[in-house]
Formats: sequence, structure tokens, C-alpha cells
Amino acid sequence: MTEHLLDELAWRGLISQTTGDDELRAALDEGPITLYCGFDPTAPSLHIGNLVQILTVRRFQLAGHKPLMLVGGATGLIGDPKMAGERTLNPVEVVHAWVERIRGQIEPFMSFEGENAARMVNNYEWTKDMSAIELLRDVGKYFRLGTMIAKDTVARRLHSDEGISYTEFSYQVMQGMDYLELYRRYGCTLQTGGSDQWGNLTSGTELTRKAEGVSVHALSTPLITKADGTKFGKTESGTVWLDAAMTSPYAFYQFWLNQADADVVNYIKVFTFLTREEIEALEVKVAEEPFRREAQRTLAWEVTTLVHGEAAAQGAVDASQALFGRGELGSLDESTLAGCAQELGGAEVPAGTTIVDALVAAGIVDSKSAARRAVQEGGAYVNNERVDDPELALGSDHALAGGWVVVRRGKKSVGIVRPVA
Repeated sequence: MTEHLLDELAWRGLISQTTGDDELRAALDEGPITLYCGFDPTAPSLHIGNLVQILTVRRFQLAGHKPLMLVGGATGLIGDPKMAGERTLNPVEVVHAWVERIRGQIEPFMSFEGENAARMVNNYEWTKDMSAIELLRDVGKYFRLGTMIAKDTVARRLHSDEGISYTEFSYQVMQGMDYLELYRRYGCTLQTGGSDQWGNLTSGTELTRKAEGVSVHALSTPLITKADGTKFGKTESGTVWLDAAMTSPYAFYQFWLNQADADVVNYIKVFTFLTREEIEALEVKVAEEPFRREAQRTLAWEVTTLVHGEAAAQGAVDASQALFGRGELGSLDESTLAGCAQELGGAEVPAGTTIVDALVAAGIVDSKSAARRAVQEGGAYVNNERVDDPELALGSDHALAGGWVVVRRGKKSVGIVRPVA
């Protein structure tokens, strides 16, 4: 017997709250439903937190349900209230350009064919011609101020020094209106989102109930954290983006590869479509042979393939091996090496820089004396070739694609520099 979708989501750790477990289960059992999830264009790219929502909706589609993927051309102009500080309002033309970029990032994850084909929607379509009078009379009358003020983010901002603008306070009205409009247009009866969006999700269920007299559903996923409770999805260089130009496939792969044993199985449940049996087998390997890091390599491969494609994932694997002397650096293309430089903190150095100065510039050693010692002890490498001359100057004959040169001390300390005239 096939496992119920809600039971699978619960096993994967993807349910934080629902408006009613039994009611939602019954609705799913009655036949395919239409659901939606919204993404605001507040940056030129989505990040891996957004990926949780995309993949959750994909699981619904694989179970036979019909997804609406909403990009908020209107709500993106307003801004969902943050816990602290007012959002900067981006120019209209910038937001509209970001809408198209984000649309392009979402589409590859969904199927737009068949009886449960996905549909992309933009809330700018039904708000751009709405007058202030229409908004207040037709939508605003259903909202109660006490309920709006009680929302967690709003309450916190109201009691802060900076307060909250009417613009951001009204965001929940805009998002609630989306649910009502999608119910009227497409019969949408479920909205999904992160647990930090719960107040906005229930604004939509309440508005639809009051305006149409029907009960619709909401489901939130937990915010993903590390086992120690700290924030997930950040690196020293910042947010992990889905856009390859903002987070290279190499850096993306490395992010997943570096996850701790305590976290990796949970992340595999959330971010991959591996079966329960496959995941449980990896869980055993984490417990019995953690040094092999098979679960981490599986996670990195699966998620990088999902987001960037198999070729990019293989390129990241090849680069990772080559950087540490287990592959051919000359086979790496310029974009892959640029991604390595982004991740490793690649430095530009003057043409003719010595290996000693390059090791220091790459951040591998703290001083020239330490660099000289590494060379003298036979532990310094240029493009995986051992160097025995501390005065070796890096020249054009050392340049890899894009002019990069890989320097290494020992087996694990790797850096990358680019000599420039």
C-alpha cells in the first residue's frame, strides 16, 4: 500500500503546522487538489531556504496534485515584514526583472504537462488595476485589526523602536487576497509555506472562509536548522543562492559536502527524492562508517544535480578531486575554476609572484617563513606539482583556464591565485 503523502511529509520532517490534519488528509483523499506556494522577488535569486518549498510542492505534484507556483510581482513591491527593520522598497522595474529570473528558477523543478500540470502565476496580474477603494471595500472589510496586530512579526515590530509602516502592515492583506483569488480562479484549496509565514497563510484561509464561505487549508514546513540549533543556509561568504552566478556549482556542491554527520540524513530527507529505504541505508553508513562520508557525497550530488544539472554536478566533483591532487586540473574550464576561486577566496597577485608569496596571498600560511619551510620540507605544490625552489616565479606556463594557478600545502590546505600584469 502506498504511503499517504502527509505521512511521508511528516517522516521527512516537512510538517510544522496545518489548519487541521484530519481535514487536510480527507481533502487529499477525495482526489487531486490544487495548491499554491508563493515566492517574492526580494532578490535576484532564490536561495536554498526557498528550495524547501519548491521541493515540497513537487512532492504534492508527484502524488497527483495540481501546483500553482506564484511569483509575487505585487507583494514583492510591498515587502513581507522582517522581525527587525523596515525593508528597502526596490524600484518597480527591478522587481519585475527579478520576477522573470525567479520564474526561470522555479520552472525546471515542475512538470507543465499532463492532467496535473503546474501553472505559473503572478499576483501583479490581479492587483495592478485594483483601486484603493476596491481593496478597502472588497477585501479590507474582512480583516480584523486585533488579529492582524497579533501576528508574531507585526507584534514584535509594533513594540520595537522602529515600529512598522502601514505598507508592511498591509502585506498580510495582499497575501490573503492571493489565496482568495486563486480559489476563485482555479479552485485552489491549499497553501504551503515556511513556518515563519504561518500568520500570512492563515490570513488567506480566513479571508477565503469569510468571503466565500468555504474552508481551505494551509500547511507550513519547519525552518531548517543545524543540529546545534544554529541557522542553516549561510556560509562565510553569505547566502547559498540557486543562481550559478551568485553561488557557483562548485561552491554549492561544497556547501552540501561539508554538512555534519548529525545533520546530513535530515537534509537528505528534505532536499532529495531518495526513497525511505535508500535514506535509511545511508543513515546506517553514517553511524557505522562516518569517515567515508558517503551520505554527504550523496547529498551534495543529488542537490547539485537537482539545481544545476548532472554536468555541473560532475564538474564540481572533478574540481573537488583535482584541487586536492586526485584529478587533472588542466581539464577544468574557466567557469569551474572561477567557482573554486569564489569558494576558496581566490586572490590576484602580481605577475612573477614567487611560490612563497603566493602561499601567503592564498591564505594557506600565515607568513613567508612558514611558506619557505613548507617548500623546504617538500610540502608545497603548484597545480599539484611539488615545488622545491622557494624562488619559483608563477608565470604564464603555470596558468590554468582563466589564468588561475592552484597552490597547495600538504594534502588539505588549498588556495588559488591569479597572477596579473
